[in-house]
Amino acid sequence: MSTATPGTDPGALRDRVELTIGGMTCASCAARIEKKLNRLDGVEATVNYATEKARVDFGPDVSVADLIATVERTGYTAELPPPPVPEPAEAREAAAEPDPLRERLLISAALTVPVVLLSMVPAFQFDNWQWLAFALTGPVVVYGGLPFHRAAWTNLRHGAATMDTLVSLGTLAAFGWSVWALFFGHAGIAGMKHEFTLAAGSGDASGTLYLETAAAVTMLILLGRWLEARSKRRAGAAVHALLDLGAKDVTVLVDGRETRLPVTQLVVGTRFVVRPGEKIATDGRVVEGRSAVDASMLTGESVPVEVTVGDQVTGGTVNAGGRLVVEATRIGADTQLARMAKLVEEAQNGKAAAQRLADRISAVFVPVVILIALGTLVGWLLADQGATQAFTAAVAVLIIACPCALGLATPTALLVGTGRGAQLGILIKGPEVLETTRRVDTIVLDKTGTVTTGRMALISVHTADGVSEEQALRLAGALEHASEHPIAAAIAAAAAEHLGELPRVEDFENVPGRGVRGTVDGHAVVAGREALLADQAQHLPPDLAEAKAAAEAAGRTAVAVGWDGAARAVLVVADTVRPTSAEAVARLRTLGLHPVLLTGDNRAAAAAVAAEVGIAAEDVIAEVLPEDKVAVIRRLQAEGRSVAMVGDGVNDAAALAQADLGLAMGTGTDAAMAASDLTLVRGDLRSAADAIRLSRRTLATIKGNLFWAFAYNVAAIPLAAAGLLNPVVAGATMAFSSVFVVTNSLRLRRFTA
Repeated sequence: MSTATPGTDPGALRDRVELTIGGMTCASCAARIEKKLNRLDGVEATVNYATEKARVDFGPDVSVADLIATVERTGYTAELPPPPVPEPAEAREAAAEPDPLRERLLISAALTVPVVLLSMVPAFQFDNWQWLAFALTGPVVVYGGLPFHRAAWTNLRHGAATMDTLVSLGTLAAFGWSVWALFFGHAGIAGMKHEFTLAAGSGDASGTLYLETAAAVTMLILLGRWLEARSKRRAGAAVHALLDLGAKDVTVLVDGRETRLPVTQLVVGTRFVVRPGEKIATDGRVVEGRSAVDASMLTGESVPVEVTVGDQVTGGTVNAGGRLVVEATRIGADTQLARMAKLVEEAQNGKAAAQRLADRISAVFVPVVILIALGTLVGWLLADQGATQAFTAAVAVLIIACPCALGLATPTALLVGTGRGAQLGILIKGPEVLETTRRVDTIVLDKTGTVTTGRMALISVHTADGVSEEQALRLAGALEHASEHPIAAAIAAAAAEHLGELPRVEDFENVPGRGVRGTVDGHAVVAGREALLADQAQHLPPDLAEAKAAAEAAGRTAVAVGWDGAARAVLVVADTVRPTSAEAVARLRTLGLHPVLLTGDNRAAAAAVAAEVGIAAEDVIAEVLPEDKVAVIRRLQAEGRSVAMVGDGVNDAAALAQADLGLAMGTGTDAAMAASDLTLVRGDLRSAADAIRLSRRTLATIKGNLFWAFAYNVAAIPLAAAGLLNPVVAGATMAFSSVFVVTNSLRLRRFTA
């Protein structure tokens, strides 16, 4: 997939392409490809060993064909990946090709077990046992180790060395020594005995065999590769899981008749039917029906959401109630599901700063290890410790030093962390975001649509003596139902919810900026500002005037209602606080974040909301114009704070981009989500705390992986060089170091919101 991206030159456009890379076997391979690509003019490339993909930004002087040719000249394959297509997991498994790595492993294991038993247990060593061990070891080294030898030869032809070079050198050297000892030394004589030690062996060099080393190391590294590949598939299952959420076919309405079609044939504007229990095929707007929609697979929110005519629905969610007719508004790659999958993929292809350091180390690590192995061999020989010990120590250095764990430390944690986030409705845009979540100490919360619902709702009804709340709500609700104003819609919705069907309005008139009037059930009703009623000599009695003043002091909107020549009620309307916002603020505090409320509303309204959710009055910044929100973020940053911001509107986009960490509510606008670092798919402020917790946990896992990988190599190489490790033990340890790193990353799958 190729997209245009801004380049460093303001007058030029850069393209971005994602390539699938084949033939990589370790982090050194990824580092080599990345280095070769970055040598091209105007190219910035990132190669990810875990995902086997390269993300490349390039200018007009370079083509995709040039990029592919460069990768191929380096000794690997590259191609444009096919577009992601939703496919059930069962179908993927059924269509999967046989696993050649697994076949090599099984055959090698079957041949290696008797070799190890014969070589390590003297009781099993009958006359001429060594020749049977030799016959069994040959196929393991040649057939089982073929991927290592082939890759080592390819890299040698390109003047490079990778992990495969170390494995190939070590196993061939062990096997070659054994062949020499059998045919030209004393190891082939009948009755020869052989014992196993954890440290480097000693004794007659011409009578020492390393058949168990050659076979066991090959088998163990094949086992490690297979477990690693299996774990990587599990870790990268998030994008497949997202794509699997989509419907495969859909019932469309054509001239009033229902027709079943593949979902790929949908176009914008098509109307389709969603029956109870079916998935909604694509993003759209409800045009008929009422139901509850289960979005748990997409957002992590377990409570179904009620939808009715005019509401937006998302493809991949499940209709849990009645029949719906939906008009498609987005299809294919434009749907929220597809964009989520794309965001997750892009995040997984990124690299944290620590991983870049690891990659640089891996690029020079293998040549250094070969020199250390040669130095070990020469050192032991010069120390007159015998050729057997010298050779054993040198082979152990070659085998134990493979830097696979370094290359897997960050990508696997990112794969699992971003995948788990997607399952919970949290989209992390890249590894750089993880570093920022550790540093932030202040979180700015936009009020409308973030802390509050962003929709007006009726809070209370105050009536004059002798007037019931039901009567006031019935007349005012019917009148306001004819208006399209948000305040009017809130009153009408509350009246319909409590009273059912409302009476019709006659002679309706809208008085711009002041209110509405009309006739309901024979009553001349007027609703709006106090001044509109006063113009008709309908003045608020003292108790209603007091209720109106109290509402306005709290930052709420008071609507005066009168009929039949007198003011008889005051309806209080406000933007309601989300029921989970107070809990969310408390969670953010436990993460060490200082909450600040930011809004363009008046100070009284902002203070009332802040008090309700637990934000101190001194941390309220009110009456801020949209264009001034960026200045507020900058001022906080100038005070030495590291600032995160949560917002949802177009007017929040610039502030989200300015903040050290931007979190966009997924219920908001595309502009806000594009400017943010984290997108919270569900409209619940608690997910902001969950997102920061998950990001910090992922970062901690990456650092733990890197520490283990570095510590392993730093500690293991001196032990091997000192002759304290048998090559078989070294091979097992090296193989399982990679498995440990991947398994440690997989623990992120258990993260709960």
